[in-house]
Amino acid sequence: MKKEWYAAKELVGIGGFPTTPQAINQRAKAEGWRKQRRSGVQGRAIEYHISSFPPNVVAELAAREDSQGYQVEPPNTIKAWSAIYYQLTDEERELLTTFVMREGINSLFERLGLERRSASMKEKPELECEG
Repeated sequence: MKKEWYAAKELVGIGGFPTTPQAINQRAKAEGWRKQRRSGVQGRAIEYHISSFPPNVVAELAAREDSQGYQVEPPNTIKAWSAIYYQLTDEERELLTTFVMREGINSLFERLGLERRSASMKEKPELECEG
């Protein structure tokens, strides 16, 4: 692990630790944890050394630190769809656009509690409220 010193607020709720920084500070004092003043912070800011923590807390802190390196950026879906769209023929683009718009409109009507009466996409729809 790279990080060795932790502030009470970073330890809240980890591995069964108390849920407030004040309670963690009380436990640290009672158990005689190794501590130091936080550098660059005004006041009585204290941080505690990892060697003072129970094994389950150390394991959870290590797991959290390791998982931070594996965060993956979400894919750029607009770029992906744009690339797909421009590989289609004009006819395919028109069919796809019509389909997506129709499904979107149908979903909107469904959410609004409206029912479509027309069977054809080219006919003007008649709306009826279900409620």
